[in-house]
Amino acid sequence: MGLAWNSRAKSVGSSDQSSENSKLEKVHVVNTELDELESSSSEKLYEQTGYECRHHFDPDFTWTEAEEKKVVRKNDWYVTFWAFVMFTALDFDRNNIQQALSDDMLTDLGLTTNQLNLGNTINLVCFLSAELPSQLISKKIGADVWIPMQMILWSVVSMSQFAIKDVHGFYATRALLGALQGGFICDVCLWMSYFFTSKELPFRLSLFYIANPMTAVWSSLLAFAVLKVKTKSNPEGWKWLFLIEGTFTLVAGIAAFFKMPASPVQTKTWYRKKGWYTDREEKIVVNRVLRDDPEKGSMHNREPVGPKELIGAVFDYNLLPIYIIRILGDIGTAPIATYLQLVLRGMGFSTFKTNALTIPYNVLSVITMLLTGFFSEKLNTRALMIATTPLWIIICLFPLRYWPGAQKDIWGSFALLTVLLGHAPIWPLTISWCSANSNGVRSRAVSAAVVNIFSQSASIIAANIYRKDDAPLYHRGNVDLIGIAFGALFACVFAKYYYIWVNKKRDEKWNAMSIDEQEEYIRNPRHDGNKRLDFRFVY
Repeated sequence: MGLAWNSRAKSVGSSDQSSENSKLEKVHVVNTELDELESSSSEKLYEQTGYECRHHFDPDFTWTEAEEKKVVRKNDWYVTFWAFVMFTALDFDRNNIQQALSDDMLTDLGLTTNQLNLGNTINLVCFLSAELPSQLISKKIGADVWIPMQMILWSVVSMSQFAIKDVHGFYATRALLGALQGGFICDVCLWMSYFFTSKELPFRLSLFYIANPMTAVWSSLLAFAVLKVKTKSNPEGWKWLFLIEGTFTLVAGIAAFFKMPASPVQTKTWYRKKGWYTDREEKIVVNRVLRDDPEKGSMHNREPVGPKELIGAVFDYNLLPIYIIRILGDIGTAPIATYLQLVLRGMGFSTFKTNALTIPYNVLSVITMLLTGFFSEKLNTRALMIATTPLWIIICLFPLRYWPGAQKDIWGSFALLTVLLGHAPIWPLTISWCSANSNGVRSRAVSAAVVNIFSQSASIIAANIYRKDDAPLYHRGNVDLIGIAFGALFACVFAKYYYIWVNKKRDEKWNAMSIDEQEEYIRNPRHDGNKRLDFRFVY
C-alpha cells in the first residue's frame, strides 16, 4: 500500500508549484489519513478472516534495528535452515538415480536410454500433476502437517526401489515418487513467506535452493562409498543407495512434525515450551511482515482456496511473463545435466571418477546462485539478475556445439561442461518474484504451484531434447538449447518492460482520481490481488 500512498501524495498540490510548504502540509495530512484508514481496514480484515496473528497487529508498534536483526537471525536458523534440510531430503530421493546410472543401473534392469527418458517423463508428469492439488491440500490442513506427511510417504517409496527388478517396477516407483513429491517446493516456499518480507525472500530462497546442487555433491560423495557395497544376494550397489537415502528422508519427515510451527505465533508447544521468540519478538515478526505486505493477513493458515479464487489465480495473466521465463530458463542445460554421468562414462571415466567429477559444477552453481540472490536483494531487480543465466548458457553452448575437439580432448570437454552447468539456476528468483507480484495469500499459494508446473513442463521437454540418434555429441539438441536460451533472454527483457508499462498506466489512473475517490477505493476496492490500482509490480 505504500506505493499507492506515495502516488496519492505526489498528486496533491502538484498544480501549485509556488506553495511548497502548503503542498507538504497537505501531503502530511493525506498520508496520516490514509495510514489510519489502511490500519482500520486491515484490522477489520484480519478479524473477519480469523488470521492467527491478528492479536499482534499494531500499526503504532516500533522496534529497534538491533531487535529486528536478532529476529531475522532466528528466522534464518529455525526456518531457512530447516527448509534447507527438508529440501536436501527431497533431492536425495529425487536425484539419486543419477548416481545409480553411473553404476550400470540400466544394464542391471535391462533398460534402454529411451526407457530411461520415458521413466523420467512419467515422474515429471506425475510431479507436475500433483503441484496444484498439493498446494490446495497444504492450505486446507496446514503446511506444518502436510509437508511432513509428504516426506514420510515418498521416503517409503524411495526405499522400495531397493526391490525393483525390471522396467515395470522402475516406471511404478518413478510415478509414485513424482505424485508424492509434487508440490513440496511451493508448499515450503509459502511456509517461509510467513516469516520473511518480500525483500528478504529472494536471498532466503537462494539459501533454500542451494540444497539442490549441494545434495548432488553429498550424494556423489556418499555414492563413492555406498556403490562399493556388494553382497551375494544384492550385488548391485545402487540399490543400497536408494535404501540409505530413503531412510534419511524418513527420519527428516518424522522430525518435520516437531520442527515446523504453523505460524510465527504458534512456536510454543508441549515439546518446545519456550518457543522461538519472546512475546515482543513475536510482535516484531508479525508487524514487520504485515507492513511489508498487508495481504499476508487476508487468510489464516488452515483456510482453503475457493473455486473462484483458484480460477482467478490460475489465469492471472500478469504473472504469465514470469511463467514463460521459468519454462524457458529451466530447460536451459537440463538435458546436459541429465546425461552428464553417461557422457562422462562414455569418455572413459570410471564409475567413481564420474560421480566425483560432478562435484565441481555443483559447487560453482551454489556460488553463482547465492550471488544472484544477494545482488537481486541489494539491487532490487529480478529480471536483470535472471537474464544473466541464459546469457551464461549462450556463451558456453556455442563452443560446446561447434568446438571440433569436444570428443577428443576429454579434460577440455569436462572443463567446458563444468563451467556451463555452473550457472545460477533461476528457481529461487522466479518463486520470490511470483510471491511479490501476487499480492494475496490465495494468489501466492496458487502461483507458487503454477510456476512449478511450468518448471516441471520444462523438465518434460528437456528430457526429450537429447535423443539416441543424436548421440554422442548431440549437435541437434545443443542447437535447440541455444535457441531456447535466446528466448529466455528476450523473455527477461520483455517482463521488465511489461511491468514498468503496467505500473505507469496504474500511476496515471490513480493520480487522475481525487483524494475522496482514492479513499473510497481503499474502503471498497473494485479489484483484488495484483489487479488493485494501488498495487505496483516489482521487476
